[in-house]
Amino acid sequence: MDIKLLPARVEDLKQICQKSNSPKFTSFLTAEETAVAAKQFSIGENHSFFGGYDSAERVMLGVLPDWCEETGFPITAITFTYRSCDKLSHRDFLGALMALGITRESVGDILVGEGRTVAFVANDISKFVLTQISKIGNVGVNLTLGYSEPLPQLGQKQEFSVTVASTRLDCVVAAICNISRTQASDKITDGLVAVNSIGVTKSTLTIKAQDKITVRQKGKFEITSCDNLSKKGRIILQYNKYV
Repeated sequence: MDIKLLPARVEDLKQICQKSNSPKFTSFLTAEETAVAAKQFSIGENHSFFGGYDSAERVMLGVLPDWCEETGFPITAITFTYRSCDKLSHRDFLGALMALGITRESVGDILVGEGRTVAFVANDISKFVLTQISKIGNVGVNLTLGYSEPLPQLGQKQEFSVTVASTRLDCVVAAICNISRTQASDKITDGLVAVNSIGVTKSTLTIKAQDKITVRQKGKFEITSCDNLSKKGRIILQYNKYV
Protein backbone atom coordinates (compact mmCIF):
# COMPACT_ATOMS: atom_id res chain seq x y z
CA MET A 1 0.00 0.00 0.00
CA ASP A 2 1.28 3.45 -0.95
CA ILE A 3 1.84 5.11 2.43
CA LYS A 4 0.95 8.53 0.96
CA LEU A 5 -2.51 7.21 0.09
CA LEU A 6 -3.00 5.45 3.42
CA PRO A 7 -4.70 8.35 5.29
CA ALA A 8 -7.31 8.66 2.53
CA ARG A 9 -7.81 4.89 2.55
CA VAL A 10 -8.41 4.93 6.32
CA GLU A 11 -10.93 7.76 5.98
CA ASP A 12 -12.74 5.78 3.26
CA LEU A 13 -12.92 2.75 5.56
CA LYS A 14 -14.32 4.89 8.37
CA GLN A 15 -17.11 6.12 6.11
CA ILE A 16 -17.87 2.64 4.78
CA CYS A 17 -17.91 1.26 8.32
CA GLN A 18 -20.34 3.96 9.41
CA LYS A 19 -22.68 3.40 6.47
CA SER A 20 -22.65 -0.40 6.66
CA ASN A 21 -22.49 -0.56 10.48
CA SER A 22 -20.01 -3.43 10.16
CA PRO A 23 -16.26 -3.86 10.75
CA LYS A 24 -13.88 -3.06 7.90
CA PHE A 25 -10.23 -4.03 7.61
CA THR A 26 -7.06 -3.05 5.79
CA SER A 27 -4.50 -5.47 4.46
CA PHE A 28 -1.39 -6.10 6.59
CA LEU A 29 0.47 -2.92 7.52
CA THR A 30 4.12 -2.34 8.37
CA ALA A 31 5.05 -0.61 11.64
CA GLU A 32 5.48 2.65 9.74
CA GLU A 33 2.07 2.29 8.08
CA THR A 34 0.49 1.41 11.41
CA ALA A 35 1.84 4.62 12.93
CA VAL A 36 0.38 6.65 10.05
CA ALA A 37 -2.99 4.89 10.26
CA ALA A 38 -3.22 5.38 14.04
CA LYS A 39 -2.96 9.16 13.58
CA GLN A 40 -6.22 9.17 11.63
CA PHE A 41 -8.27 8.37 14.74
CA SER A 42 -9.35 10.76 17.46
CA ILE A 43 -10.09 9.68 21.03
CA GLY A 44 -13.24 7.59 21.15
CA GLU A 45 -13.19 6.42 17.52
CA ASN A 46 -13.51 2.65 17.63
CA HIS A 47 -10.63 0.83 15.97
CA SER A 48 -8.08 -1.89 16.68
CA PHE A 49 -4.83 -3.34 15.33
CA PHE A 50 -4.06 -7.07 15.27
CA GLY A 51 -1.69 -9.36 13.40
CA GLY A 52 -2.86 -12.82 14.44
CA TYR A 53 -0.99 -12.94 17.76
CA ASP A 54 0.17 -10.56 20.46
CA SER A 55 3.27 -8.52 19.57
CA ALA A 56 2.89 -9.06 15.82
CA GLU A 57 5.02 -6.69 13.76
CA ARG A 58 2.75 -6.65 10.71
CA VAL A 59 -0.87 -5.96 11.67
CA MET A 60 -4.24 -5.21 10.13
CA LEU A 61 -6.30 -2.17 11.06
CA GLY A 62 -9.88 -2.90 11.98
CA VAL A 63 -12.29 0.04 11.76
CA LEU A 64 -15.17 -0.89 14.04
CA PRO A 65 -18.74 0.36 14.53
CA ASP A 66 -19.62 1.79 17.94
CA TRP A 67 -21.43 -1.35 19.07
CA CYS A 68 -18.46 -3.61 18.36
CA GLU A 69 -16.09 -4.21 21.30
CA GLU A 70 -14.24 -7.20 19.87
CA THR A 71 -14.20 -8.80 16.45
CA GLY A 72 -12.44 -11.52 14.56
CA PHE A 73 -9.85 -10.26 12.12
CA PRO A 74 -9.69 -11.89 8.65
CA ILE A 75 -6.37 -13.54 9.45
CA THR A 76 -5.46 -17.21 9.16
CA ALA A 77 -2.41 -18.89 10.67
CA ILE A 78 -0.76 -21.64 8.60
CA THR A 79 1.81 -23.99 10.11
CA PHE A 80 4.53 -25.47 7.92
CA THR A 81 6.27 -28.56 9.31
CA TYR A 82 9.42 -30.14 7.94
CA ARG A 83 12.51 -31.98 9.10
CA SER A 84 14.47 -30.12 11.77
CA CYS A 85 17.67 -30.74 9.84
CA ASP A 86 16.32 -28.76 6.89
CA LYS A 87 17.32 -25.14 7.38
CA LEU A 88 14.83 -22.67 5.95
CA SER A 89 14.79 -18.91 6.27
CA HIS A 90 12.18 -16.17 6.33
CA ARG A 91 13.25 -15.28 2.78
CA ASP A 92 12.60 -18.86 1.63
CA PHE A 93 9.00 -18.78 2.84
CA LEU A 94 8.29 -15.26 1.64
CA GLY A 95 9.77 -16.09 -1.76
CA ALA A 96 7.56 -19.17 -2.11
CA LEU A 97 4.47 -17.12 -1.32
CA MET A 98 5.41 -14.29 -3.67
CA ALA A 99 6.07 -16.85 -6.44
CA LEU A 100 2.37 -17.72 -6.28
CA GLY A 101 1.51 -14.13 -7.22
CA ILE A 102 0.49 -13.23 -3.67
CA THR A 103 1.10 -9.60 -2.71
CA ARG A 104 3.18 -8.72 0.33
CA GLU A 105 0.19 -6.92 1.85
CA SER A 106 -1.66 -10.25 2.10
CA VAL A 107 1.07 -11.79 4.26
CA GLY A 108 1.72 -10.89 7.89
CA ASP A 109 4.52 -12.14 10.11
CA ILE A 110 6.41 -15.31 9.22
CA LEU A 111 7.89 -16.93 12.32
CA VAL A 112 10.59 -19.44 11.41
CA GLY A 113 11.73 -22.18 13.76
CA GLU A 114 13.46 -25.55 13.62
CA GLY A 115 11.17 -27.92 11.77
CA ARG A 116 8.17 -25.59 12.16
CA THR A 117 7.22 -22.21 10.74
CA VAL A 118 4.01 -20.26 11.25
CA ALA A 119 2.84 -17.72 8.68
CA PHE A 120 -0.10 -15.36 9.14
CA VAL A 121 -2.01 -14.60 5.96
CA ALA A 122 -5.24 -12.91 4.90
CA ASN A 123 -8.24 -15.25 5.01
CA ASP A 124 -8.94 -14.91 1.30
CA ILE A 125 -5.64 -16.51 0.27
CA SER A 126 -5.37 -19.21 2.95
CA LYS A 127 -7.01 -22.03 0.95
CA PHE A 128 -4.92 -21.11 -2.09
CA VAL A 129 -1.71 -21.36 -0.06
CA LEU A 130 -2.75 -24.70 1.46
CA THR A 131 -3.37 -26.25 -1.96
CA GLN A 132 -0.47 -24.73 -3.90
CA ILE A 133 2.57 -25.21 -1.67
CA SER A 134 4.17 -28.57 -1.02
CA LYS A 135 7.79 -27.45 -1.07
CA ILE A 136 9.79 -24.49 0.16
CA GLY A 137 12.81 -24.43 -2.10
CA ASN A 138 13.77 -28.09 -2.36
CA VAL A 139 12.39 -28.97 1.08
CA GLY A 140 9.12 -30.85 1.36
CA VAL A 141 6.67 -29.28 3.83
CA ASN A 142 3.30 -30.19 5.33
CA LEU A 143 0.76 -27.40 5.81
CA THR A 144 -1.99 -27.24 8.42
CA LEU A 145 -4.36 -24.51 9.58
CA GLY A 146 -3.71 -22.85 12.94
CA TYR A 147 -0.73 -23.06 15.26
CA SER A 148 0.26 -24.40 18.66
CA GLU A 149 2.01 -22.53 21.46
CA PRO A 150 4.70 -21.47 21.81
CA LEU A 151 5.12 -19.78 18.46
CA PRO A 152 8.49 -20.18 16.75
CA GLN A 153 10.96 -17.43 17.71
CA LEU A 154 8.75 -16.50 20.65
CA GLY A 155 9.11 -19.62 22.77
CA GLN A 156 12.46 -18.72 24.30
CA LYS A 157 13.58 -15.56 26.02
CA GLN A 158 16.90 -14.27 27.29
CA GLU A 159 16.91 -12.02 30.34
CA PHE A 160 18.93 -8.81 30.36
CA SER A 161 19.44 -5.83 32.62
CA VAL A 162 20.79 -2.39 31.75
CA THR A 163 20.70 1.08 33.29
CA VAL A 164 19.08 3.99 31.46
CA ALA A 165 18.72 7.69 32.14
CA SER A 166 14.96 7.65 31.47
CA THR A 167 12.17 5.44 30.19
CA ARG A 168 11.64 7.53 27.05
CA LEU A 169 11.27 5.25 24.03
CA ASP A 170 14.43 6.49 22.30
CA CYS A 171 16.47 5.93 25.44
CA VAL A 172 15.06 2.43 25.95
CA VAL A 173 15.51 1.40 22.31
CA ALA A 174 19.11 2.61 22.36
CA ALA A 175 19.80 0.52 25.46
CA ILE A 176 18.13 -2.73 24.44
CA CYS A 177 19.49 -2.61 20.87
CA ASN A 178 22.96 -1.40 21.88
CA ILE A 179 22.85 1.55 19.50
CA SER A 180 23.22 5.29 19.97
CA ARG A 181 20.28 7.40 21.05
CA THR A 182 20.43 9.24 17.73
CA GLN A 183 20.20 5.96 15.84
CA ALA A 184 17.31 4.89 18.05
CA SER A 185 15.50 8.16 17.40
CA ASP A 186 15.99 7.74 13.65
CA LYS A 187 14.50 4.24 13.75
CA ILE A 188 11.47 5.53 15.63
CA THR A 189 10.98 8.45 13.24
CA ASP A 190 11.31 6.11 10.26
CA GLY A 191 8.49 3.91 11.59
CA LEU A 192 10.71 0.93 12.38
CA VAL A 193 9.58 0.58 16.01
CA ALA A 194 6.32 -0.79 17.39
CA VAL A 195 5.12 -0.82 21.00
CA ASN A 196 2.49 -3.41 21.90
CA SER A 197 1.98 -4.12 18.20
CA ILE A 198 1.34 -0.45 17.34
CA GLY A 199 3.83 1.48 15.23
CA VAL A 200 5.03 4.64 16.97
CA THR A 201 6.96 7.66 15.71
CA LYS A 202 7.31 9.69 18.93
CA SER A 203 10.62 9.26 20.75
CA THR A 204 9.12 10.82 23.89
CA LEU A 205 6.70 7.94 24.52
CA THR A 206 7.11 6.64 28.08
CA ILE A 207 7.79 2.92 28.35
CA LYS A 208 6.53 0.89 31.31
CA ALA A 209 6.71 -2.67 32.61
CA GLN A 210 4.96 -5.30 30.45
CA ASP A 211 5.37 -3.22 27.29
CA LYS A 212 6.53 -5.21 24.27
CA ILE A 213 8.80 -3.45 21.81
CA THR A 214 9.60 -4.58 18.28
CA VAL A 215 12.54 -2.99 16.46
CA ARG A 216 12.88 -4.03 12.85
CA GLN A 217 16.08 -5.97 12.17
CA LYS A 218 16.91 -5.87 15.90
CA GLY A 219 14.29 -8.14 17.41
CA LYS A 220 11.43 -8.25 19.89
CA PHE A 221 11.71 -7.28 23.54
CA GLU A 222 9.52 -7.39 26.63
CA ILE A 223 10.11 -4.91 29.45
CA THR A 224 9.77 -6.73 32.78
CA SER A 225 10.77 -4.00 35.25
CA CYS A 226 11.81 -0.35 35.24
CA ASP A 227 11.04 0.70 38.83
CA ASN A 228 14.36 0.19 40.59
CA LEU A 229 17.25 2.64 40.72
CA SER A 230 20.99 2.04 40.73
CA LYS A 231 23.29 3.57 43.34
CA LYS A 232 23.97 6.38 40.89
CA GLY A 233 20.27 7.11 40.50
CA ARG A 234 19.86 5.60 37.06
CA ILE A 235 16.86 3.44 36.19
CA ILE A 236 17.51 -0.31 36.16
CA LEU A 237 15.76 -1.64 33.06
CA GLN A 238 15.11 -5.36 33.07
CA TYR A 239 13.86 -6.97 29.89
CA ASN A 240 13.55 -10.18 27.92
CA LYS A 241 14.65 -10.59 24.33
CA TYR A 242 12.85 -13.19 22.23
CA VAL A 243 15.34 -15.51 20.57
